Amino acid sequence: MSGGKIGVVDVGGGFRGVYAAGVLDWCMENGVRFDLGIGVSAGSANLISYCAGQRGRNYHFYVEYGMRREYASVGNFLRKRSFVDMDYVYGTLSNSDGENPLDYAAAEASPMEYFAVATEAETGKAKYFDKRDMAQDDYSVCKASSAIPFVCHPYAVGGTLYYDGALSDPVPIRKAFELGCERVVLLLTRPEDTVRTPEKDEKLARRIRHRYPQAAEALTRRAERYNKGVALAKELAAQGKVLIVAPDDTCGVSTLTRDVAALEKLYVKGLRDGKKIKAFL
Repeated sequence: MSGGKIGVVDVGGGFRGVYAAGVLDWCMENGVRFDLGIGVSAGSANLISYCAGQRGRNYHFYVEYGMRREYASVGNFLRKRSFVDMDYVYGTLSNSDGENPLDYAAAEASPMEYFAVATEAETGKAKYFDKRDMAQDDYSVCKASSAIPFVCHPYAVGGTLYYDGALSDPVPIRKAFELGCERVVLLLTRPEDTVRTPEKDEKLARRIRHRYPQAAEALTRRAERYNKGVALAKELAAQGKVLIVAPDDTCGVSTLTRDVAALEKLYVKGLRDGKKIKAFL
């Protein structure tokens, strides 16, 4: 890579994050390294595995573990107020004694700067966690970044409750440049010309407004913020500062789709599209 700090931003998107997992696996296979990574929601998990150099790890979370009742189920929601059990995903499976542990030592030792975006439940403001906010077998940062309102309860980090980072900064391109990047690869999990609409977000916002009015307000503005973020990325792409890597279609995968064939198809798209990055760098 020539000159300047190169960043990667992974916007997440629930199970659609399997696409970005494919892109990042291609990067690991082909020696593509970034100086800085910012992950939102599922993107925070994708990037910490990338930071640790664990090629293929994320794939299993989407395509294999994601099918389990312990991972996502109505039973989880009834018992724990969380359809996706983040403690199972980022604890039981990911801890050092888990089925697929994060190589925390490798992630910590990696020279790549790592940030995970979450949203303060009380204020609706963005919080950018870094590696100093993580520890061996304490991946609360990823739980917080991925906690979709109502679908999941907010998660605590350092005594403060957080929801999904997409409420406050769904496409943190501006933040990447503020942190010193000269060029950025943006990983979207929808086609880049997709215009988000707020209807679904407004329904979820109504469910949390009584307890977390500021987070609910942030949620109602998520679509607008997402669309503005992608528009900015396109402007910067025209200047050669950003490369947008996005699927041409989502293969029928939505935020909580649990269809193995569709997920594998989207992952393969990511593996193929990763090739675009080498020319950009």
